[in-house]
Amino acid sequence: MPDYLLEKACPWPVCGVDEAGRGPWAGPVSAGAVILDPKKRIKGLDDSKKLSAKQREVLEIEIKEKAVAYGVGFASVSEIADLNILHASGLAMCRAIEAMDVKPAFALVDGNYRFKLPCDIKTVVGGDGISLSIAAASILAKVARDRLMCELDGLYPGYGFSSHKGYRAPIHGKALLELGPCPEHRLHWGPVKLALMGRDPMMNFKDGIQDELPL
Repeated sequence: MPDYLLEKACPWPVCGVDEAGRGPWAGPVSAGAVILDPKKRIKGLDDSKKLSAKQREVLEIEIKEKAVAYGVGFASVSEIADLNILHASGLAMCRAIEAMDVKPAFALVDGNYRFKLPCDIKTVVGGDGISLSIAAASILAKVARDRLMCELDGLYPGYGFSSHKGYRAPIHGKALLELGPCPEHRLHWGPVKLALMGRDPMMNFKDGIQDELPL
């Protein structure tokens, strides 16, 4: 379970940073940044992928109530196409930090890539399962992106965005073949390219086509 040991060893104020949505076929990438108050513990914080949607939504409210500061940022599909998914993730992280009312002196960032952020950073592989502030950031990023994908489902019906949130799913592949991509699809993603060629976007790595990575 995540704890607060990494934060205690960093310059204050320190925030956790994490992203959501690097792999989907559609939709933006999001990022969260959170400075936790060590005196206001939040029970149940963990890697967002280990929590149910309901648990994440409940924790989102408590994080926003108890955190010293928090922010969420997005990078659009067009920015992903222009920058690539890695650098678009960094852009979303910068926007999340810039959205905070309290500017951090230091950031703990999930993963092993040293993004250029507005403060000094330390990368933490598997950070959302180690650091409480990174876990909190992962929850904010995930809930914000899921909420946006539900809104996009209303704008672009038929793709099932509210259920799979833009990720690989049979209903998503079928809709791509029948409807073609919408403006929120990542046109340079392998599965979307397959659909444009009239081929099954559900093909996987063993078929010689990358699934959730740009070609």
